Amino acid sequence: MEKRLHLNLLASRPPMAGGFQSSSKMKMGPGRKRDFTPLPWSHYFETMEDVEVENENGKDISFHLLACISLTSLNIFRLYCSGSHGPVLLLLHGGGHSALSWAVFTAVIYSRINCRVVAMDLRAHGDSKVKNPEDLSADTMAKDIGKVVEALYGDNPPPIMIIGHSMGGAIAVHTAAANHIPSLLGLCVIDVVEGTAMDALNSMQNFLRSRPKTFKSLENAIEWRCEESTSSPAVSNSIEGIIEEEEEEEVEEESNKKRMKEDDQEIKKESIFTWRVELSKTEKYWDGWFRGLSALFLTCPVPKLLLLAGVDRLDKDLTIGQMQGKFQMQVLPQCGHAVHEDAPEKVADALATFMVRHKFTEFKEGYLC
Repeated sequence: MEKRLHLNLLASRPPMAGGFQSSSKMKMGPGRKRDFTPLPWSHYFETMEDVEVENENGKDISFHLLACISLTSLNIFRLYCSGSHGPVLLLLHGGGHSALSWAVFTAVIYSRINCRVVAMDLRAHGDSKVKNPEDLSADTMAKDIGKVVEALYGDNPPPIMIIGHSMGGAIAVHTAAANHIPSLLGLCVIDVVEGTAMDALNSMQNFLRSRPKTFKSLENAIEWRCEESTSSPAVSNSIEGIIEEEEEEEVEEESNKKRMKEDDQEIKKESIFTWRVELSKTEKYWDGWFRGLSALFLTCPVPKLLLLAGVDRLDKDLTIGQMQGKFQMQVLPQCGHAVHEDAPEKVADALATFMVRHKFTEFKEGYLC
């Protein structure tokens, strides 16, 4: 029997005032033990909200704060938010991740520019609850984004910059191309390119099989995630959003010495954690997320920023488009695929500079760029 956690805990320390120590946790002194204790989402975001959206056949859209109403006619999307004025940065996480993947990045970007941040758990991810969680098609997920924006802001949404990582980047492109966000300012895609994504699909199942199937605790999962990462402690901030607790009965030992007075005792249980999303079962949608993505990205009629972990990820269409000046590109070396987790400061700096250059916003008073 499985039950979802609603602790909304993060790993690692919250950002330190006056700057972020991106590698302090990885360079502990001799004899000092790493701390993998989870932290609450509130260290990084100001509010947590649930948006209720009618299914495709529904008529009304309603918005509730901190609601956990289980209605079969509604899709419920979990949001983590900061800020009350300025353009909205709508953050879409990668496959198997959650909105908490953006935790440290949110704290950094919010300290740089005037903005609002909305990080969203996509369908079947994190704490979002939808009627048909098996439908992860690009079209359905892009429509989800539009419905959530409409639920939040009605017919007069504020200027919105949509930012997506990996699968979330692909969904961001599909959302922008379908004009689901009428007030769209710009588009930022992080480390997803059609050519390399399509090539990687052949080995994706092997990669998924190589991951641990369960963890004995949140701390154990955070430790594994940190060991898999390249440098920054921010990489593990989203662990609670991507695993859930599973209860299993513990087999009683058939030993007389240990069963002297246990005849009437209840069967003990231990808690283990497993993945919230079985990504291996979403394979039929992978092609639809990425095929034709480069051409679609280039046709989006808004300023575009592409952030990559390596220049080798560019495919032919994007190489030509970049030489033609159709989008801005920046390579952030020494990062893994989750660039915004490995280097939240660098990603925030690149995005802040891009948005200020296009006059979408301004740097916060007192911030020295």
